[in-house]
Amino acid sequence: MALEKIKIKHGSPAWLEFRTQGIGGSDAAAILGLNPYKTNVQVWEEKVGLRVPDDISDKPNVKYGKAAEELLIKLFALDYPQYKVKINRNVVYKRGFMFASLDAELTEIETGAKGIYEGKTTEVHSHNTMKMWDMHTPEYYYVQVLHYFIVLGWKFAYLKGQIKQTGKNGEIELTTRHYPYLRKDLLDELKYLYLKEKEFWEKYVLPKKRPPLILPKLIKN
Repeated sequence: MALEKIKIKHGSPAWLEFRTQGIGGSDAAAILGLNPYKTNVQVWEEKVGLRVPDDISDKPNVKYGKAAEELLIKLFALDYPQYKVKINRNVVYKRGFMFASLDAELTEIETGAKGIYEGKTTEVHSHNTMKMWDMHTPEYYYVQVLHYFIVLGWKFAYLKGQIKQTGKNGEIELTTRHYPYLRKDLLDELKYLYLKEKEFWEKYVLPKKRPPLILPKLIKN
């Protein structure tokens, strides 16, 4: 399947409609039962028109993330000058039934290799939640990166996480972490995810057959 580059503005009504016509990065973890905030059945209901996706744009953490997004990308560009960083919120990439709306595109200046940038902001309130960020990306974000690798076929990715906590003195504490990935090291995971998404789309979405519920693991506070 060839990679398509479609001009469409992120967040626009046309973009929201487009998202119902395929599987995006934010859907992937839920399909596997790995998203603690949404089930695979809820994703299916959205794709077949039985449910309108929840509007979470007014939630404080979402508003904060959107406001911080471009600033964090600029900081990444300062910290990693070996990459050319491009923000393009008027383009969606599509391969078959899968699509990708990126936070930013990376190009390694020395080699010209293409990469993915994904940024996350989060606020944690417990040691258990913080442990999810120790040495690795939380799995529901990791699956999103895998999905983008499948759609784009690019060589590398970075996930940048800004983690906000309230310190012992009541002041805000920020931890910034960068998680690099190479596509060549993830081939088994990419194959597994592709087959699961293909099964979900062809076995359940296209014939409008409700899938069996996969209950996600809850985040322990």
